[in-house]
This record gives sequence, C-alpha cells and structure tokens, in this order.
Amino acid sequence: MPGNLRRIIIPGGAFALLIAALLFAFWPKPVPVSLATADRRPMLVTIEDEGETRVREVYTISSPLSGSVARFEGQVGDAVTAGQTVVASIRPTDPTLHDVRTHSELEAAVRAGEAARDLASAQVENAAALQDYAKAEYARGVKLAERGTVSRSTLDRNRMEVRTKAAALMEARAALRVREFQLQRARTMLRLPEAVPDAMNDESCCIEVRAPVSGTILRVYRESEAVVQAGAPLVEIGDPADLEIVVDLLSTDAVAVAAGADVLIDGWGGKRSLKGRVRRVEPYGFTKVSALGIEEQRVKVIIDFADPPELWKRLGHGYRVVTRIVRWRRAEALQVPLSALFRVREAWALFKVEDGRARLTRVEVGQMNQRAAEILSGLAAGDRLLLHPSDRIEDGTRVVARDAD
Repeated sequence: MPGNLRRIIIPGGAFALLIAALLFAFWPKPVPVSLATADRRPMLVTIEDEGETRVREVYTISSPLSGSVARFEGQVGDAVTAGQTVVASIRPTDPTLHDVRTHSELEAAVRAGEAARDLASAQVENAAALQDYAKAEYARGVKLAERGTVSRSTLDRNRMEVRTKAAALMEARAALRVREFQLQRARTMLRLPEAVPDAMNDESCCIEVRAPVSGTILRVYRESEAVVQAGAPLVEIGDPADLEIVVDLLSTDAVAVAAGADVLIDGWGGKRSLKGRVRRVEPYGFTKVSALGIEEQRVKVIIDFADPPELWKRLGHGYRVVTRIVRWRRAEALQVPLSALFRVREAWALFKVEDGRARLTRVEVGQMNQRAAEILSGLAAGDRLLLHPSDRIEDGTRVVARDAD
C-alpha cells in the first residue's frame, strides 16, 4: 500500500508543478507604461512664431543726383547729427571712353562744327558789307535830298534798308556765336578722360549730403567709391533704442490676435523671457513661400517691448526673436499632457490607472497649447494616467510604471 501511494503521489506532484510552471509562464504580465498625473496649474494658450526686431523709424538717404560717390569714411554704428554730419560726397563723373566708331563720329562732328563756324563767319562779313553799302547809299540820298533831286520816299527806303541790313548783321553775328558754342560742345565731347580740366576734380565742385535726422548709422550700401544714379540708396539712419518687433503670422492665426495682447519674447539670447504687447495687426495680407515651398497667406503683427530698455538694450536692428502671443490664459486649470489623449469616435479619451489597471475614460477637453490640454470634466486632480498608450493597452489591462520594473 505505501508503495502504491508513493507511485501515485510522486507523478501527481510532478504534474501539478508542471501545470503551475506553465500557468506562471503564460499568465499575462502587467504592461510597462509611462505615467503622468493630472494637476492644476496656470495655463497659457499662445501663438508662437519667429519675429524680427527693427528700428521703428528708419531713414534711407538716397543720392540726389547721378555722380561718383566718394569712399564712406564712417562706420556702421557711428552717431550722426541732423544737418551737420556728412554721410556722402558726390562729384561729377569722368567722361566715358570712346570706341573707334564713336571717336570717328565725334571727330566728324568737330569738323562739321568748324565748317559751320566758318560759314557763319562768312555770313557775318557779307552782312557787314551789305550794311556798309546801305549806309553809303543813305548818306548819298541825304545829300541829294538837300538839293531836291531825290524824293522823300526814296530817302525813307534807304533809311529802312540801313536798318534792315543792321538787323541782318546782328542775326549773322548771333548765328556765329551759336556755331562757336556748338563747336565747343563737339570738342568737349571729343575729349578723353585724362583731358578733363583740373578744376572739375576740385573738391569745391562736390555736393555734400548731410544727415536729415540725428541717430545712428544702421547700414552702408556702398563703402567704396562708386558711380551711382540719382535715387540710389546710400545709407540708413535710425535710433537703435527705439525698437519694435514684426512677426509674419499665418492669416488664420492673425484673426485670433487683437491689439493689446500680451506677448512673451524668447530666443533672443538672454536668460529670461521678455514681455511685449501687440500694438497693431495690419489689415493687409501677403503671400509668402515657406521653406517647404508652400504658398502661405501671412499678416504682419507689430509688437512693442513692455520691459524697460535696460533689459533688451543688446538687441539691434534685424535680430531674430521667438514670440509667443497670448491668446488665452487661466490662473488655475486642470491639465494633462497631450500625449495622453486620443480620439474615440467623436470624443476625446485617455487611460486612467486604477488599482493597477488601465481604465478607458472619456473626457471633455477645453483649451490646448503645444504641451498640455485643459480637462473640463471626466478627470480629477491627482489622477494617474497613461502617456503614449500603445495597441497593447485596452480597457482593464494590467499596467505597471516603467520605473517600477
């Protein structure tokens, strides 16, 4: 009997151990998950985009006429005084070089001018001779009229002829002066650059352009001597202490921004965020191509600094900043990370952890920002919830925190 009992108990015990081992091996283990806690804290909803600082009033000084601008002796950042500081000195340009064809045409024009002058000189001599003849005829007519041998009308005609010939002589002399000026112009056009008179290179012939306002030189368009056309920009002047920020927002974001909205300014190089305030949302949109080649409608938003200048005095014209325009804020809101939320049909849901198991919970979501969402109902402060739930998680699945492995 003891032998038979031994033969039954030993195999039975081994079989029971095998079953227990199999159950342990295949029993579902808790899924390791990342957990977070719903808590109440201040919440901001902002519109974030890159912006650029700029001087509020920038004065671009342009060349008033065409000429050669002397080398700029100042530096960017130099202070200028209105009506005193010379920002540019412009002098006439040298004559251009001639190619063979142009030079031949100009030489022919000089010879034609000389011939026209000689012709006009001959016409002056002819007019002078005719005037002398008319004077002589008039003098004879006067003597004959005294003797009564010439009628009064004949004497009047001789007097008129004298006056006519005098006018013709004046006309011929004027024509001669015109031909001389034309010849002088043709000879001037024929001159080569090295033949320019020294008086034209005198500094007294230059035009000095002075700063119209006091401020600082922000930009120099041409540092070296160069030939410029009238209206070409030379320098930009402004006050670096009078800065503003311009941000190109998407038009869909700009409609949610109003003048007076608070702004947080980051990414400017300082350790703390600066404060700003929206001054104006421009009513005119424009098309801008993004880095991905997508056309976007953008709107310029102008922002003023709300902090004192001592905090941002190291900023200058054209510096990059990151702006966060506050669209909504609440001093205390129940928040959860965005990574905990997902959609179940038309509603928002998340997995709440209760007694080591994941429980599917539908929630009502309010405002959202880049990191968290406001929970209006379905959750309480202090509740534990899953982050990044995978397809292994279902309602009732046993879970364990990853740091508890």
